[in-house]
Amino acid sequence: MEYELFYWPGIQGRGEFIRLALEDAGARYVDVARGPEGVKAIARVLHGEGFEGPPPFAPPVLKHGPLVIAQVANILHYLAPRIGLAPDGEAAQQHALQLQLTVVDLVAEIHDTHHPVSTALYYEDQRPEARRRAASFVSQRLPKFLGYFERALARNGEGEQLLGGAVSYVDLSLFQVVEGLRYAFPRAMALAEPKVPGVVALRDRVAERPNIAAYLRSPRRLAFNESGIFRRYPELDLVPGEE
Repeated sequence: MEYELFYWPGIQGRGEFIRLALEDAGARYVDVARGPEGVKAIARVLHGEGFEGPPPFAPPVLKHGPLVIAQVANILHYLAPRIGLAPDGEAAQQHALQLQLTVVDLVAEIHDTHHPVSTALYYEDQRPEARRRAASFVSQRLPKFLGYFERALARNGEGEQLLGGAVSYVDLSLFQVVEGLRYAFPRAMALAEPKVPGVVALRDRVAERPNIAAYLRSPRRLAFNESGIFRRYPELDLVPGEE
């Protein structure tokens, strides 16, 4: 059975974490919203049409046969053992989920740099608050999160991946976070990256994986833009000490 991914067209967003896993594994999947009537298909899934179980709250959603599941970490926890991107053993798989949930926390904080007040407001309606939030993020939260992943890498033997002896889905997710941060905060990342050489090296190794490299060159890989999670607003690309 091929996988069906339901996520909004035109942005990488949270759906990209699922795409990277599917692409790296060479799995057969359909990016439903990029086809005809795709957005309507998302609406039907969100209303719980055609399957049992609770309806998803929001995309991304993965359909695999009769099973429909949502939430990035939950999807990847289900998907990875089936496509060869999970570490071996129950304990390691729980640790992978733990790391992925930390990625989810980081992504939420990145999103809130440009929407700190409300997602119902445009960025332009909350610029002063966004600048304050971004200043706090680059000075405190960004180094804390990246430093955590640097320590996790160092703790895992040679530090070439976050868990075990092979690349897992959490390595692909950390790659995506670094790519997004480089797009949104190039000045801040230029200062942060020398302090986390292991994270940077992991990003480079993932980018060189054959299926990932091919995907990054393909039209399937959408460009970052100012409608997604990672947004480049020059006034928010601060360095520690700027407000």
